[in-house]
Amino acid sequence: MLKIQEIRELIRLVDQSALSEFEYEFEDSKIKMKKNVVTAETAVQVIQPAAPAAVEVKPQAPAAPAAPAPKQEAKPAEKPAEPAKPVTADAENLHKIVSPMVGTFYRRPNPDADPYVKEGDKITKDTIVCIVEAMKLFNEIEAEVEGEIVEVLVEDGQLVEYGQPLFLVKAE
Repeated sequence: MLKIQEIRELIRLVDQSALSEFEYEFEDSKIKMKKNVVTAETAVQVIQPAAPAAVEVKPQAPAAPAAPAPKQEAKPAEKPAEPAKPVTADAENLHKIVSPMVGTFYRRPNPDADPYVKEGDKITKDTIVCIVEAMKLFNEIEAEVEGEIVEVLVEDGQLVEYGQPLFLVKAE
């Protein structure tokens, strides 16, 4: 079962993302979140098999700053949208490495280390290109294609969505 801190972190990530609905199942636990776009209120439903009824949690503290949330949500969404316009024109013959999950993008294994890859680097299918952190789990993302990194599309520490392009690769 998830701890309350992990649930709060999930609520924060969903609230800051462009997602309107999020569902997570693991073993006998299930969490389902829906965000009302009009009021930006997030509802969380936690279901445990031991409990016959569902427990619904509506965070009261985040409800007050829910009004400014769309402003914050729009700013991160604009950053990837700007480079996405030129990317679509050039991307016809380039392979996109996309995020397999919602989380925070990191280019390096720790703040003092060099980035996993940079523009111009040759990569193989097994090359780790970045980390996407979700729920305090750091997931190493492999290239799954051989070629050369043409462009890094995401800033270090930026929230990314499922399927969002992270890198453009000139496949060999």
